[in-house]
Amino acid sequence: MTEHGPFDEGLQAERTLLAWRRTALSFAVASLMGIKVMADAGVAVVVLGLAGVALGGVAYVVASARYRTAHAQLVTYGTAPRPGLALAAMSASVLVLGVACAAYVFAGALP
Repeated sequence: MTEHGPFDEGLQAERTLLAWRRTALSFAVASLMGIKVMADAGVAVVVLGLAGVALGGVAYVVASARYRTAHAQLVTYGTAPRPGLALAAMSASVLVLGVACAAYVFAGALP
């Protein structure tokens, strides 16, 4: 096995990277759609939507970097690092999207 080849035949690390990328892109697109739908609720909602897009992008980049680190560590030591930073960015993206949705709901409830 070469260092640039897959760690195992099942390609678990590669499938995990693809899942993280899909999820990060989904949150970025959901944030963009939230901006489009909730733009009339005010500037704060647009700012929160843009923050969601940015956090989705951060999660995408961090997941890619984590894959490279995990692959190197799997090949060298046989163990994988924990997904702390990517998980934190994705959690923040979900939180921002939820706050934007709540702001839209409450803005519609106000006279």
